[in-house]
Amino acid sequence: MSVTALPTAPVSTLLREATQDAHSRAETTPFVTDLMSGRLSIAAFTALAVQHQAIYTALEDLGRRVTEQPGAGALVRPELERCAALAEDLRMLTGEGPVPPVLAATERYTDRLNSLDDVAGYASHAYTRYLGDLSGGQAIKRMMQRHYGMADEGLTFYTFAQIEKIPPYKAAYRTALDELPLDETGRERMVAEARAAFRYNEAVFVELGSQFRPVA
Repeated sequence: MSVTALPTAPVSTLLREATQDAHSRAETTPFVTDLMSGRLSIAAFTALAVQHQAIYTALEDLGRRVTEQPGAGALVRPELERCAALAEDLRMLTGEGPVPPVLAATERYTDRLNSLDDVAGYASHAYTRYLGDLSGGQAIKRMMQRHYGMADEGLTFYTFAQIEKIPPYKAAYRTALDELPLDETGRERMVAEARAAFRYNEAVFVELGSQFRPVA
C-alpha cells in the first residue's frame, strides 16, 4: 500500500488494506486449515488456547498501561478482555492433566507487546486480535463444535456475553479507531505494527504446525 494514502484513508480502512496479505497468510497456514477441517485434535486446540492466554495477558496488560492516553478510553474495553475466559477454557480442556507449554514464537509475540507503551501500538494489536475474534473467531468456534464435538464450556474465549450484536459493535470499534488523534507518523506506525502483529501470529501457527500433524 502506498504511504501517500496514509493521510486521507480512515485508520480502519488503512489497517484492513495494509494487512490483507498478512492476514491471508496467517489464516491459511497448515495448522489453521488442518484444525478447521477436523484433521487435528482437541489437544492441538488446547495448545492454541495456551498461546492465546499468554498473548492476551500481555495485550491486556498493555491496555492498562495506555488507558490514560488520548483515544485509549474508546478502545480499551472490559467486555473485550479474554483472559478470564481463557483460564476457564483451559480448566475445562486440561482438567488435572498437564498444560501445554508456551512456545518460543509466542514468547517473541508477548515480548513485543510487553515492549510497547503507546496507544497506537495497542490499537494495532487490539485491531488484529479482538476484531479477529469477533469475526473469524466465531467460525472457529463453530468448526470446533462440528469437527471435535466440543461444548460451549471449552469455547468461552469466542463468546462475548456482554456484546449483544457483534456487527454494530465492530462498526463502532472501527469508528473509535478512526477517531484516534494520530498524525501521519502515528498512522504509519499503526500500519507497521499491525503488519507485525500478523507476522507474530503466523509464526505461532507455524510452530504449532510443527508439533501437530493431521490425522490420516
